[in-house]
Amino acid sequence: MAGLTNKLPEELQTLRERGLDALGKLPEADPDMTSWIAPSSSQDAEGKQSARAAYFNTYGFHVARGFVSEEKAAEMIGRMTELVEDYWHPGDPAQPSAVFRTDSEQTSAQGSSDYFLDSADRVHFFAEKDALNDDGTVKTSEKLLALNKAGHGLHQADELFRNYSCSDAIKDLVKDLGWNDPVIPQSMYIFKQPRIGGEVTSHQDSCFLHTEDVNTGEPRQSCLGLWLALHDATVENGCLWVRPGSHKEKLRRRFNRNPEYFAGDKTKPQMVFEENDEAPEVTWEGKLPDGSWPPPSEGLFANGFVPVECKAGDLVVFPGTLDHLSLPNYSDLPRHTFQLHLVEGEREGFKWSDTNWLQYSGEGEFKKFL
Repeated sequence: MAGLTNKLPEELQTLRERGLDALGKLPEADPDMTSWIAPSSSQDAEGKQSARAAYFNTYGFHVARGFVSEEKAAEMIGRMTELVEDYWHPGDPAQPSAVFRTDSEQTSAQGSSDYFLDSADRVHFFAEKDALNDDGTVKTSEKLLALNKAGHGLHQADELFRNYSCSDAIKDLVKDLGWNDPVIPQSMYIFKQPRIGGEVTSHQDSCFLHTEDVNTGEPRQSCLGLWLALHDATVENGCLWVRPGSHKEKLRRRFNRNPEYFAGDKTKPQMVFEENDEAPEVTWEGKLPDGSWPPPSEGLFANGFVPVECKAGDLVVFPGTLDHLSLPNYSDLPRHTFQLHLVEGEREGFKWSDTNWLQYSGEGEFKKFL
């Protein structure tokens, strides 16, 4: 893409060129494509969609270039650095140490941790899988470099991230794409550290943030992901890969609270995956397709994935059924992102599933902003 001028090793330059070619060859978006979230909500008074809504509904993603300034992106990086310094104390017996994973060990890592469940409306810190010693201290000289992510209530707990999450730019985009009563259940700051930032395996966001029809209780997905690049995100440092058009597929599985555990059997994991037999079968669910890594990543292209490179300040927005992933960051370059997730509210006929891992305690409610 224009603006990314860093010189790449030959095999990565080939990835970039092939990805740009694949994106450029996508047919023109269908201006009459049915809205993903509701058949008529992303149309104007004359029944027409905006260009970005048409592309979003046709291919399952939209890239908003320069959504925030590079200065604002740098401010968010600086604020997170302060939060880590002030509130994360790895090795302190009074503060749990938790690791975040998206690989085959995901259920045991996230599915057996009160620290994970208690992060719903707070800011908790999760380390990379190989970044901590046995006593919980970090292996790196700088603790920031040991982190995988912070979440999941930054939009509630911190003024800078809250202001961005409820900004006019977010409201205008979300409204244009068809969301009329959105609430914010989750926000995350992802670090994707130089040299150790692990892959994020293939998934659909609605697996972890699922909704239902408010009247029937049947699954009805409404999650919207907003992926903001705080550094340049490239094929070198682990940019996002998407599978255009896959948002039209059914949700493959759901990450649920385990009723056996919450009924009192503490020998069971807190969270379990529930498979959807009606969804199309893919061989890479919760994994990377064979041949994804190392480059030339032929397995990704062969299965329809394309890289989406971004400049700092660009935003990628996509619905919760889009198949997406990212490769490891083995470069010397950081790749921080701030990721916001919305779901449609009850006024539009959607209900947050009570089997979701993320549940507010007491009288807490998801933040509304339209």
